[in-house]
This record gives sequence, C-alpha cells and structure tokens, in this order.
Amino acid sequence: MTTETTQTTQTAGKTPSTYWLEHAWLDPAVEPGVVVEVTGQDGTGRIAAVRTGVETPPPGATVLRGLTLPGLANAHSHAFHRALRSTVQVGSGTFWTWREVMYGVADRLTPDTYHALARAVYAEMALAGITAVGEFHYLHHAPGGTPYADPNAMGEALIAAADEAGIRITLLDTAYVSAGFGKEPDRHQRRFSDGTTQAWAERASLLKERPHARIGAAVHSVRAVPADQLATVAEWAAARQAPLHVHLSEQTAENDACQAAHGCTPTQLLWDHGVLSARTTGVHNTHLSDGDIALIGGSGTGTCMCPTTERDLADGIGPAVALQKAGSPLSLGSDSHAVIDPFEEARAMELNERLRSRTRGHWTAAALLRAATADGHAALGWQNAGVLEPGAVADLVTVTLTSVRTAGAAPRLGAETAVFAASATDVTDVIAGGRAVVRDGEHVRVGDVAAALTTAIAALH
Repeated sequence: MTTETTQTTQTAGKTPSTYWLEHAWLDPAVEPGVVVEVTGQDGTGRIAAVRTGVETPPPGATVLRGLTLPGLANAHSHAFHRALRSTVQVGSGTFWTWREVMYGVADRLTPDTYHALARAVYAEMALAGITAVGEFHYLHHAPGGTPYADPNAMGEALIAAADEAGIRITLLDTAYVSAGFGKEPDRHQRRFSDGTTQAWAERASLLKERPHARIGAAVHSVRAVPADQLATVAEWAAARQAPLHVHLSEQTAENDACQAAHGCTPTQLLWDHGVLSARTTGVHNTHLSDGDIALIGGSGTGTCMCPTTERDLADGIGPAVALQKAGSPLSLGSDSHAVIDPFEEARAMELNERLRSRTRGHWTAAALLRAATADGHAALGWQNAGVLEPGAVADLVTVTLTSVRTAGAAPRLGAETAVFAASATDVTDVIAGGRAVVRDGEHVRVGDVAAALTTAIAALH
C-alpha cells in the first residue's frame, strides 16, 4: 500500500529523480519503504514528493538501503584547525596553550594552501553526512595584517572549497579587532584584524552569495570586538537578515575579564549592544549565569554546542538543557575538528548531561537529530533544509544498519541507532541538493579524501 504523506510539489522544466529509501527518518518517527522524488541534480535540487508504505522499489529508482536522514548541518567550523588533530594531544595545558599552537598553523596558511586544506576537510564532512557548514572565518589577511590584492581571498578560497567538496557553506565572516579588552592585536592576530568593525563591514560587504554559499557575520568574542563597535556588526547582519554568530563564555577567564572591564557578563554586554536576537547563535555558551540563560532564551538566540571540542579543550559542559527550556534552539558543530562526526556530537550532548546530572534521557534521539539537521541548517540561514519534506533542499544521508556498530537494532529504532551507536564511517551515501556526493562510502568528487588531507596538512608542517 502506498500512502502520500505530504503534498507534492513540482519544479517546472526538471525531470524528477526517484529514490527508494529502505527506512527513512520522517521526524519524529522512522518509516519503512519511502519514495522521495527530487527535481534538480546540480546542488540546488529540491524534494518534489515523499510517499510512504512503498514496499518495493519503483522501476528506475535509486535504492538506498539502511536508514536515510535529512542532511546534517555542521553549525560551527574552523577548517584550518583540522591540521591540529593529534598534534595538540602531546603534553598537557589549557585552552590558552592550545591557542598558541593553533596560531602557528594559522601563520603558515595562504589562499592556495587554505583552499586545498578546506576542500579536503569539507570532503571529510561530506563523508560524515554533513551537507552544510557554518565556517567561522577570521583568517582574513596575509601575515602581518597586509590585505591580499583581493581582500577576501581567504574567504573566497573557502567558498570554492565547499563547492568542490559538494556541500553548502555559510561563510560567517568574523570581526576580530582586538587581542582582549583594551589590547591591540598581537603579531599572530594581525592577520585576523581589519582595524575597526567599520573596515570589517566594508570588506565583508564585497562578498557575494552564490547558490551554494550564504554570507553571514560573526563577532569573534567580546574580547576581540570592543563594546562600542559591537553594534556595527549587529547592524550589518540585521540589514541583510543574515545569520550572526559569536563565541560566548567558552572560558571563565573571558567572563572574569569582561566583569573587570565592563562590570557585567559577556552575555549582558552583547544584549546591551543589540547582538542577541533570533538570527543570532552563541557558540559554546558554557559558563553562564541564570540571568545570562534568561537573556539568551528570551531573545530567541540559538546555542551551538560543540561537545567534542569542548571536552578536548577542557572547556566544561554548557547548560544546554536549561538554555533550550528558556527558548534557545540547539545546534551542533565540530569546531576544532578533534573529530568530524555529527553522530558523536549529538550523543555527546546527551551523555555529557548524564555525567553532570547523573540522570538519563534529557533529549530523545529525535530531538538530538533535529539539532543536527533542521535546527542546524536554520542557524546557518538555510531555511527549508534538514527535513525530508516537499519543497525542502534535496539532501539525503544514508546510514548502514548492518555495520558492527549498528547491526541488530530494530529498524523502528533507527533514530536511536543513528544517534547512540552509529559513527561517521557508517554513512554510505550522501545526496546534497540532488547531487550525489558520496556513493558507497566514497567521495564522488574528491576521491581519496585521506590522501587529500595528508597532502594539505603536510604542506603546513
């Protein structure tokens, strides 16, 4: 028996492609035998129809066996941090000692080497089921702070890299003006700084959106943007209805310094200068007061948790449960790319909360998948994405149910299996915007992603 579960939409002049999904997560439940018709195969394809209860594949349909999810969104990325993996695990230290190693890698990047690295990193994301990335981009200029002939050469390298890797990007062009409250940028940070947020706005305004690329804004942190310049960034984003992201209270040292400089928390400072809103996402939101949580939730500001990075850097566990209850939508990011595995990010948010509270079941598997899909895309300004519905972006991500990690679970528990058992290596197929990007676990466009990563990272060491 075939059931039409949602309204069918057609795109004029395009012949639909048909996919038969052995099992599909149609939020909040898993359905067997789902047909999805897709118009467009160029990366901008849309879902035309979804039908459930189709027991056998229709003639000519592409068969996707396993559990198919909507595309996953990585809402917070620093692509060049991928070159730090393993390197920063030698010895002990803190976030601040890790940062010095990170600066060393940043010093060696050029537009060409950054393009090669980002292309490989975004391909690694595609292999993990990620179809859109939010790139928190602050590496703008040549060493010493001299602008390139194209002042957005580094950002353009990232936009091109995402296209070649087959995923969408929201380039969150980041304002980074100071080294701390009242401090000039140091020799490493001069590459990041435009001098003032007005100069930042002039440069960022030169960036153009493309079918696969949106342009957003970011305040690096309250340490890096003086209070009297925060409004410039917020107004730039508001005028364009663009996403606005900000690192917020990742470290207690940031909170202490803000209190000393302004007599308030970083959250209060952002609120006072118009940064918090429903288009804004705070990244980490780790060390917050009850008043901070109320401001974030009450303004509709989102929260992007990056659990694998937050534990790798010994940042702490953010109050995600309280934030969501207060009205803050949750999304997930891989940040420093200690690992690139959206399933690990999703389950880590729940498991971290279990460790802190010593109770289980703070989110359902469906709620965690929602943070990794629809809500993550929304945080990046990609509406109608991250869902398997007519009119949505045609992103399909298939996870095998027969690996040593996923075997044995009942198909109806596919969401639980994906979140609490699967890993990035269980992704077999990825369709992004109607275009096949991963087939049978292999990247269609980049080919040997491991080799591409090895070559790109070796060039920086």
